[in-house]
Amino acid sequence: MDLGTLRSGRPATSQPASGPTSEAAPDTSSDMPGSCTPLSRQYWTVAPGRGEIRRAPVPEPGPGDVLVETLLSGISRGTETLVHRGEVPESVAPRMRAPLQLGDLPHPVSHGYLAVGVVRAAADREGEQLIGRTVFCLGGHRDHLVVPAGDCHPLPEGCPADRALLAGIAEPALNAIWEAPATLGDRLCVVGAGLVGLTTALLASSLGPERLQVLDVDEDRRDLARRLGLEATTPEEAAGDVDVVFHASATEDGLAAALRLAGDDAVVVEQSWFGRTAPRVPLGEDFHARRLRLVASQVGEVAAPRRERRSRRQRLGLALGMLDARFDALLTGRSPLDELPTVMDALSTGSPEWCSTLCPVIDHTS
Repeated sequence: MDLGTLRSGRPATSQPASGPTSEAAPDTSSDMPGSCTPLSRQYWTVAPGRGEIRRAPVPEPGPGDVLVETLLSGISRGTETLVHRGEVPESVAPRMRAPLQLGDLPHPVSHGYLAVGVVRAAADREGEQLIGRTVFCLGGHRDHLVVPAGDCHPLPEGCPADRALLAGIAEPALNAIWEAPATLGDRLCVVGAGLVGLTTALLASSLGPERLQVLDVDEDRRDLARRLGLEATTPEEAAGDVDVVFHASATEDGLAAALRLAGDDAVVVEQSWFGRTAPRVPLGEDFHARRLRLVASQVGEVAAPRRERRSRRQRLGLALGMLDARFDALLTGRSPLDELPTVMDALSTGSPEWCSTLCPVIDHTS
């Protein structure tokens, strides 16, 4: 998977520079020798398979906004590698817009949505109370972010900055659980022990299920699931008659296994986003006779069973508060921002040394 990140819930237009209060695209003239303008690094995808670090003036917050100095950002591997390869379908490009994105998909674009930083400035009283606070926001890989004050989530007491990056992954996982909805005593199954799958399984484990299995064809990922206290097995050895299956493998075989393991009248929640790929879905044989439900889950809207009683802000804040020490194991690899173009290339091309990586952390302080 990844999130297919419609965070706004509706198509959005680009955010061009509009004066000193906007977070502007890079101005290469300000990077000339002798310039006194403070510069901020930004990661941009400039063509399919090519990213680069650019420099732009440090932005100033406008009314209702704050300036966040980024400490760490995280790579949501599934979505961001699709963006890097230029594989976002044109038909959904506006809906794939990240909340604080610069530029437009497919490129040039500064994407991403997992960031933790310190609020350094505010334009008005609304944001002044946040100055000096460490916050999570749905920002990308840029040293400075202009963020609406209401979209900044102060970290809970005792929550490390690294762990807080996963709030943007726990939010769609929580949404999928609400979408099912899964509840106490259910037989649950998660197909795909990647970042989203394991995050979903960790959250679902708190429901008190009768059974919760995590399935993956990769032995290393099954071992990681077991170290997290989860039951892990292969799709072939998994127990059937499942009440809710969460599919997060982004593979045809995984989706077929999810449908096969679901019990009669059960629900399969599809968390994967396939981009331009059109997977074959086995809807023949007994699919209709067993009255299975295949439900799409996407983070752009609060899941229907909770939509009237929860806002997107409340959902994200709840997800942030649910992160505990177990989630630290999902943060794999750490690199300075200047190396991000190389890291993104390796992730997107399936470089062997990055195959087991779940959520790489990008350090903006080095």
